[in-house]
Amino acid sequence: MLTEKLGVAFIGMGGAVATTAIAGIEMLKSGSNGLDGLPLAECKADGIVDYRDMVFSGWDLCGDDLGSAALRHGVIGEAELSNGASALRTMRPRPAVGSVDFCANIDGAHKVAALSHRNAIETICSDLAGIRKTQSVNRLVMINLASTERLPDLASSSFASLPQFERGLDADDPEISPAMLYAYAAILSGVPYANFTPSVAADILPLATMAQERNVPIAGKDGKTGQTLLKTVIAPALKARALHVDGWFSTNILGNSDGKALHDPKSLASKIGTKTKVLDEMLGYPVEDHIVHIHYYRPRGDDKEAWDNIDISGFLGQRMQLKLNFLCKDSILAAPLVIEIARVLDLALQRGEGGIQDQLGVYFKAPQTGSNRKPVHAFGEQQMILDTWLRNAN
Repeated sequence: MLTEKLGVAFIGMGGAVATTAIAGIEMLKSGSNGLDGLPLAECKADGIVDYRDMVFSGWDLCGDDLGSAALRHGVIGEAELSNGASALRTMRPRPAVGSVDFCANIDGAHKVAALSHRNAIETICSDLAGIRKTQSVNRLVMINLASTERLPDLASSSFASLPQFERGLDADDPEISPAMLYAYAAILSGVPYANFTPSVAADILPLATMAQERNVPIAGKDGKTGQTLLKTVIAPALKARALHVDGWFSTNILGNSDGKALHDPKSLASKIGTKTKVLDEMLGYPVEDHIVHIHYYRPRGDDKEAWDNIDISGFLGQRMQLKLNFLCKDSILAAPLVIEIARVLDLALQRGEGGIQDQLGVYFKAPQTGSNRKPVHAFGEQQMILDTWLRNAN
């Protein structure tokens, strides 16, 4: 029986998360890395691709080889590149579609010189066809790991329906972002798509409709890795014990490319939006003093630090506090999730299940849901939904 290969195309292939994910899989193939940190390593679902049968490609605004890019990010070092991840030195991304209007602090010379939205989409679709051919993959998945874009003007008529979005593409509507162009191209090409960023992409009505009509799996958005992961574990426990959350103060410092992108206030607004809405929906009441700050602090690089102070009140109105300090490596937490998202999207494609994949909500801060269902945020419930889906093939 021939082994089937899954191609994973990353938008932002030269970033810290993508290079970390690729290095981990290449080291696994070479035998120098184990399955530690991969959430679905023990999954036995029929049809789920083996980690060793994943191959990678994608786009980036920087044309450096992935080995050089990884060293620059500081997550993967010479030790890893000499111990199974040497293939990164031979990998280079394709030129990317980018916009300084949507991402003010991130730009590069390795950019597609698209004359129009339609021209950009044609280039992305051509790239996808080229990846299928050159890498001889059986199936392909696209994951957005690019820097956070500013919020578009969602009042634009282009976002009202799929026909109006098509007209917006023809008219080069400036509110249609690179993230949306990539998502459109993926769905048009029959390629499952996941948005690991807070940017607005396949969560707009036209693209969600297109994915449903074409039976292409999609998921998103904004990967749930550190601080928000802990919120979705702790908040349900506080609610179950009838401990009222009076206030929740969260702050983060990080110095990688994601932090640099979020140093732009317009991009930051996208991120804050996905981080703040989770708490109220889990608790069932508004936390008036829920404050979230994210600060770009260059010396930290990929070593993110998150502080949380939680003020609670309980029996007899007595006040208490809970304090958390999470020192973590952003990409080490994120990379395994994007690998698993790719595997689950591919499995959904094999099962013929298109449209929004609710079962992947466990990996996102702002889970996309179908049929106007309210998203589930509590980690335990989300994990159960995914586990049940993996066990129950159609």
